[in-house]
Amino acid sequence: MIRMLAVAVAWIGQHGTAALAVSIFIGMALPALSEHLRPYLGVSVFSLLVLAFLRVDIEAIKLRLKRPTLLLTALVWMMLGVPLIAFAAVQLIGPETLGPQLVLALFISTAAPPVMAAPAFIYLLGLNGTLSLALSVAALIITPLSAPFIGELMLGDALPLSIGGLAAQLSFLLVGSFLTAMVVRKIAGQERITNGANMISGLNVILLLIFAIAAMDGVAASFADKLTFTLGLTAITFCLAFAQIGVTLLLFSPASREDAYAIAHTCGTRNMGLMVAAFGGTLPELTWLWFAVGQFPIYILPMVLKPFVGWFCGLKLKSVTPQT
Repeated sequence: MIRMLAVAVAWIGQHGTAALAVSIFIGMALPALSEHLRPYLGVSVFSLLVLAFLRVDIEAIKLRLKRPTLLLTALVWMMLGVPLIAFAAVQLIGPETLGPQLVLALFISTAAPPVMAAPAFIYLLGLNGTLSLALSVAALIITPLSAPFIGELMLGDALPLSIGGLAAQLSFLLVGSFLTAMVVRKIAGQERITNGANMISGLNVILLLIFAIAAMDGVAASFADKLTFTLGLTAITFCLAFAQIGVTLLLFSPASREDAYAIAHTCGTRNMGLMVAAFGGTLPELTWLWFAVGQFPIYILPMVLKPFVGWFCGLKLKSVTPQT
């Protein structure tokens, strides 16, 4: 029975990009489970980071840190450049015109660090996720400093953010998940981890499904009651994700194509769930709907962009099975 379960999980990992796209629709189709699974958002985020640390090549990370220019440049662009551009756009349009709920939505969409699964997405596309992991971890570390700064610019006194709470949460996620991954690595051994790459990818997809169900509270009802509005809001979240990926890809095109795409995709997949948790799990109705439908591009883009990545990075003859 256990062996059959392991084979099933590994099969999910082999078909990761398609499974991710399907999982977000499953989440929307099961609204009754959302309320029950919402408290487990933090657990799923923690677990995803454990799996990311578990599969990373530590020596490759060290090599990245020995040549930190690209990593630091990408970090500054992602955590300061992009949200400052969003702030400029808010000022150009007018905060009063957009309204505080929409400004808050733009804030969590641009000031948040990358999703914990960003390296997993890169692996699922057949690329090396080491740069994405290093960038994600670095972004997590500076979020307690960068997010309140951007939030103060965008929202002023209306920012519902606790700096101390966010810093404590990030510390728990980073240190706790890293230590957990090191214990598992020590017990399992590197050979088992390498041979179980598809199973790890499958576990990533399952955890992302749990997150999707928890995040989809109210989305099905919104599509039923306000179809045009909800479709429009979903389209805007796709446009924002594509804009972040496209502009970042152009800016970092002087780097290798694989590195440029890893940075771009990581920049375009923001961990809005972490920001929601920092706000105590509650958001205004419009902001929550933005957060929920904003999961669609995160989950669907790996499948949509896979042919482009294969062409752009020269992977046409390579397997898209995640590599360690």
